Amino acid sequence: MFDHILLAVDGSDHSLKAAKVAGNLARLSGGTLHVITAYDEVPGYLGEPNLSNAIAERTQSAEKILAAALEEIGEISGEYESEYLEGSPAETILRDAKTHNADVIIMGTRGRGEMRSLLLGSQSHKVLSEANCPVMLVR
Repeated sequence: MFDHILLAVDGSDHSLKAAKVAGNLARLSGGTLHVITAYDEVPGYLGEPNLSNAIAERTQSAEKILAAALEEIGEISGEYESEYLEGSPAETILRDAKTHNADVIIMGTRGRGEMRSLLLGSQSHKVLSEANCPVMLVR
C-alpha cells in the first residue's frame, strides 16, 4: 500500500516522532523511505564570504537533522535515501512528493519555533491541503 514513503523533518520533537512512525511504517510495508529536510534559500545579496558561510551553516544543520531522523527511524528492510533541499518548506515537500511518486507524506504537526525551517504549523497545513497523496501528521 505504501511503497514510497516521504518523510519531511526539521529536527523538532514532532518531526523526530514522525521519523519513528515512518520507520515503523517502512518496516511494516517494506516500502522505500525518502527523508528530506529543507531550508529557505540563502539570499545572494549577502556577498562573500557571508554567502559561503551561510550555506555551510545550513548544510551542517541539515546534515545533523537528517542524522537524528535516521537514528529515530532505525533499521528498515527497504531502501532509503536522504537529502536536504533549498526552498520554501511546503513547496519543497510537495514537489518532492510528486517527483518521487510518494504514496504518503509523513511529517510533524509543528516545527521548530526558533528558526524558519521545515514543518512550521502553516507549512504542514499547506502540505495537507495541497498534497496529491495522503498526509500523516504526527504530534
